[in-house]
Amino acid sequence: MSRSRRRRGNRPHIHKRTKPGTDPDVLVKDPSANPSTMQLIAYGPHDCAMIETVSVEKISEYLGHYPVTWLNINGLADTALIERLGKVFGLHRLALEDIVNTHQRAKVDEYDNGLFIVARMADLELRPVSEQLSMFVGENYVVTFQEEPGDCWLAIRERIRAGIGRIRHQGPDYLGYALLDATIDGYFPVLERVGERLDSLEDVVVASPTRKTLDELHAMKSELLMLRRTIWPHREAVSALMRESTPLIKDSTRVYLRDCYDHVIQINDLVETYRELTADLRDLYMSSVSNRINETMRVLTIIATIFIPVTFIASLYGMNFEYLPELKWRYGYPLALSLMAFTAIGMLFFFWRRGWLNASDDLPPPHREDR
Repeated sequence: MSRSRRRRGNRPHIHKRTKPGTDPDVLVKDPSANPSTMQLIAYGPHDCAMIETVSVEKISEYLGHYPVTWLNINGLADTALIERLGKVFGLHRLALEDIVNTHQRAKVDEYDNGLFIVARMADLELRPVSEQLSMFVGENYVVTFQEEPGDCWLAIRERIRAGIGRIRHQGPDYLGYALLDATIDGYFPVLERVGERLDSLEDVVVASPTRKTLDELHAMKSELLMLRRTIWPHREAVSALMRESTPLIKDSTRVYLRDCYDHVIQINDLVETYRELTADLRDLYMSSVSNRINETMRVLTIIATIFIPVTFIASLYGMNFEYLPELKWRYGYPLALSLMAFTAIGMLFFFWRRGWLNASDDLPPPHREDR
């Protein structure tokens, strides 16, 4: 695959499956979507129930009987199931359309019976890609939709099961905060891996940069741009949750949302820092390559300069004119060789006295600002 095609492959693309002007009541599924499965967790201060596979009919048995009911759907292939859940929980049709169209940016929409939150979940394999997380927060329920099985919420499920901390004593707004906070914190391992790659690339750029190093820097630049586009909208979304005057979010939960907002700021700062460092490494790569070219040209120039007078002497004594001095002298040939050698050694000595032979040792190392 060519380098230009690899770079285009790192760019985000939006594939909208519905035609412009299509009624939002029609949900068009993605042919590549994963099969839909549902897991339910219902809990209160004193007990909880966890159902790995639940049907739509069973949901009503838990909804309203526990202070908080959390329904998680993995896979978006079953649009009929999503429509049925929309009727059970009273979800708005526009929100259901945003669920199946997974190119949404992070946002918060308020509807009559709940909040609709969209976030981007980091890849569990620490790749710079993300999947869409759609979340509904109501009076006594939280419904989450994921594109793929597997998430970063294992610790939250364990806290609910074991009754650790305050999560079992709080409402659905606190559960929504916990899920959103864990989703945002999932970017820290991704950025840690990016930082390690940048450290390795920095050592290579300083020691022995190659064309492959430049390709890796271009790939890193594209990855960081994707991360920035993914993470940046979370700042506005969490800020909107803090400002919303909805009764669904208690004042005690807004305190925790401020901490979540701080995490978003830290992640955005890290991404910007790594982007600047990537640009610095590219500049350092170009400087290193330019210095190596200059060093090669300096050596070639010295060699050519030494051979210019030697070539002149050889050409002068090779003209074979009739009355050329020393042409038939017995020691003419040794004299010409001695003159060439003396000229070359004299020029080398002159270059050494001027410091031109070890100029690279006197150059300061490339300057790089600390992160």
